Amino acid sequence: MKKSRFIVPVLIVFSFVLIFFNCKKEPKVYADIIYKKPEIVKIPAVNFLSPEESIKTMYLPEGYRMELVASEPMINEPVVMEWDANGKLYVAEMLTYMQDIDGTNENEPWSRISVLEDLDHDGKMDKSTVFIDSLLLPRIIMPLDDRLIVGETYNRDIWSYRDTDGDNVADEKVLLLKDDKRDNANLEHQSASMLWSIDNWLYLSRNSIRYRFTRGKLETDTLQDAPNGQWGLTQDEIGQLYYSSAGGETAALGYQQHPFYGNLEMPGKWEEGFEAVWPIIGTPDVQGGLMRLREDGTLNHFTASCGQAIFLGDKLPLYGDLFIPEPVGRLIRRAKVERINGKTVLSNPYEQTEFLASTDANFRPVDMKTGPDGCLYVVDMYRGIIQEGNWVRKGSFLRPVVEKMGFDKNIGKGRIYRIVHDDIDPAKKEKLLDKSSKELLSYLNHPNGWYRMNAQKLIVLKGDTSVVKSLKKMAKNDDAPLGRLHALWTLDGLDAIGEAILLNALEDEDSRVKQAAIRLSEPYLKTNNKEIFKALTALKNDADVNVPNQLILSLGTHKTDETKAVIKDIMDAYPENEVILVSATEYLKEVPPVIEQLKKKYVLENPNVRNSIVSGYTNYKNICSACHGPDGEGIEGLAPTLIGSPRVTGHPDIMTKIILNGLTGPIDGKEYSGIMVGMKNQDNQWLASVLTYVRMHLNDAPAIPQWRVNHVREQIKDREGYWTLEELYKK
Repeated sequence: MKKSRFIVPVLIVFSFVLIFFNCKKEPKVYADIIYKKPEIVKIPAVNFLSPEESIKTMYLPEGYRMELVASEPMINEPVVMEWDANGKLYVAEMLTYMQDIDGTNENEPWSRISVLEDLDHDGKMDKSTVFIDSLLLPRIIMPLDDRLIVGETYNRDIWSYRDTDGDNVADEKVLLLKDDKRDNANLEHQSASMLWSIDNWLYLSRNSIRYRFTRGKLETDTLQDAPNGQWGLTQDEIGQLYYSSAGGETAALGYQQHPFYGNLEMPGKWEEGFEAVWPIIGTPDVQGGLMRLREDGTLNHFTASCGQAIFLGDKLPLYGDLFIPEPVGRLIRRAKVERINGKTVLSNPYEQTEFLASTDANFRPVDMKTGPDGCLYVVDMYRGIIQEGNWVRKGSFLRPVVEKMGFDKNIGKGRIYRIVHDDIDPAKKEKLLDKSSKELLSYLNHPNGWYRMNAQKLIVLKGDTSVVKSLKKMAKNDDAPLGRLHALWTLDGLDAIGEAILLNALEDEDSRVKQAAIRLSEPYLKTNNKEIFKALTALKNDADVNVPNQLILSLGTHKTDETKAVIKDIMDAYPENEVILVSATEYLKEVPPVIEQLKKKYVLENPNVRNSIVSGYTNYKNICSACHGPDGEGIEGLAPTLIGSPRVTGHPDIMTKIILNGLTGPIDGKEYSGIMVGMKNQDNQWLASVLTYVRMHLNDAPAIPQWRVNHVREQIKDREGYWTLEELYKK
């Protein structure tokens, strides 16, 4: 494949961001000049600062400033925030997270979700009420209408909560999804960050599952091979999802194509050097150790990216940009998002500088959201130690650093800020919950994407088919392409998409509308609708390469001789386009999905072994692949290959001990930035499945049965620390 070429950004960057050039309001264009980078604070002070003092340590481009929205004691240990459709702010507070270096009482149900209100509309919260108390490390919060979806750590059940008497305290609790199986993964490796996407499906930042909210319940659908992120999930204006993986030190992933069509990562997905970060403070508390630090003591690479957000507001000249908090680096990356010949490419618009960087050692940005006022919000956990207990155990690089600096003593605080522009006033928030479906229609083309998405969600939740006629008219004739786009998806949410609407949308002048119409045509492909297929075929030579690429993905959901022929025609029309070639080649393969391949390959094995390999593949992919790579070939600088490794192919007890307690130190004379964290919290069946998959499928070595894991666990039950290779092979 050809490598994309990039223009090296210069120090002064003009951001010609046309906020909704296709909507009704004309945007302003601002010159975005980065601050003069201050002298780096090599040895940071770790004392707490007031919010006002902390703001003074934050460097932003000229014209931008941080404003305090809320702080302790109103909130403590905030990890994620969500607005409801009336502009109330829900905040999940992990009150037991790492309250000392050993994480004592971390798994006690003492956490909560609070709701904040701005009573005088000045942008600063005036009132905080505990909405739900006595939770175990809440990690999923997502407003529906006047209900809030909530998920807790270790518990796979999903609930909705509602305040029925107006006191901001939840008094109704309804089970939406029951799952009795406890999630024993480390809390960083569990599902989080639920998002209602433009296609009316609810996605998680981790695991190949999505949900549909139907008749008061969550219906589950499995995805073939969705990306596995960690904390944070966001979408752009057309519903493309953006994931992030701190464990894999990958700031952004999964954004080349929608996860419904599988995971696709491509070379050249970001400009050269994008992974390098540029803090203005020394960073001693990095889990990767010295190899993750420059000579000046600053972090040299993303290591804790989380809580990312595509900004879709209309009160900053940053529309469509991706923002990535990096709490270990005390910074926030702004990434320009460009579509180049069908490939999405990220770049840092600033030369060796970040959009926001702080010299406050306790500044820990962990989440960002577009607000109803059109501004960009930041959740600052504001604390000393940010890494979970598995990464600061005895024997880790981090523990002595944390103890020396006293990071573990800085707990119990938290802030929320908003980023505003000097020349643009934030908008006044409008309440949507009490509006009728008819009134909500006008918000489907609002210049702030927050309103567009909430209006669509509320109309779908109401199930009010009285607006179908108006939606169809809007899908055909609205002046704003994004209004037509949301009208289409709202019709889909009401099960009211019809052939005539799709045929019209497939001829829309805007490629975003056409791409949505192609996706919405997929059920018609399966019924062999000739008119729809004819209209789809007409798009194979569309001037915007994103349209034929979406056509390949959608045609691939229903493989016939006819759909394959169209895909081959597209390949011929774009012989040098790497995105087209990758998509087309993948969908023309005559191979079953990976699970079916595994079942077929090991059909003659003992059923227990075969089932172990199949479940081991899923478990490996969900957790281990972030460091060791999807094929076990390792990730340079992060984790070694598992292929041919003597630890893997040798005595089975060696590998079993490593997966139970973890591994630290050099491997084969090479240092890696990460520690192999032990997984003893997983049950023995889970561990045996991963070990068997890695041994048998990746290395052609014998399986490891569950009884052997039981035996080794009992043998080393009193051990708490990591292993080193020297210990494992000691005679």
